[in-house]
Amino acid sequence: MELALALPLVCLFLLGVVQVGLVVRDQLLVAHAAREAARAASVSASPAVAAANATAGSPLRSLTLRTSAGGASVTVEATAISVTDVPLVGALLPDVRVSARTTMAREPP
Repeated sequence: MELALALPLVCLFLLGVVQVGLVVRDQLLVAHAAREAARAASVSASPAVAAANATAGSPLRSLTLRTSAGGASVTVEATAISVTDVPLVGALLPDVRVSARTTMAREPP
């Protein structure tokens, strides 16, 4: 009897854990994309184009990059929207904006 009362709450909790895991995964993907883009931009003559090409195959739906190259370094800021679409829990939570910034020293192309 007690299990029948608690089971829906346990399932809701487990779905929440899955949703948080998906948001964390998206954060890691954004950090990785920023690192890849910064590396490509640091060795290229045109940093913005190289950064965009480096992340062309990213699995993130709404990845945007902002590249700034000044002096001896290049900085890439990557942002994406992590869609909360896990059944039952996704409707209760808003979409999450995840971002990462990476700076690397410029190298001669």
